[in-house]
Amino acid sequence: MNGKMSSEERLGQFLGEGKDWERKPTNISGVFLFKLPEYRGRPASLAIEINPLNANGSPSKKRGIVIKSSEELNSILELITNSKVLQLAKSIDEVNPERKAFMKNESNEVFEI
Repeated sequence: MNGKMSSEERLGQFLGEGKDWERKPTNISGVFLFKLPEYRGRPASLAIEINPLNANGSPSKKRGIVIKSSEELNSILELITNSKVLQLAKSIDEVNPERKAFMKNESNEVFEI
């Protein structure tokens, strides 16, 4: 063995040692690992957070789309790729005022996928 931990081992380590609600960036821009705390008998778990980066390289939202399973991801992909959702987003672009970006810079360890 080469001494490097597998992705599953590193994910398990983050699940065991990460802080509740901790967000860890990955090597995919706008994709984060997210540790969900124990809640009402459900054990702590990991999720994917999709949160596009702004012009300054910071997450554009306080909380992005949180994905807890591959089944949930498939459902979200179906919705996002629906042509009516795309048309709705374009219509919203036309009526919403333009938003200005703000300056913020985070420096964290990156989780390599």
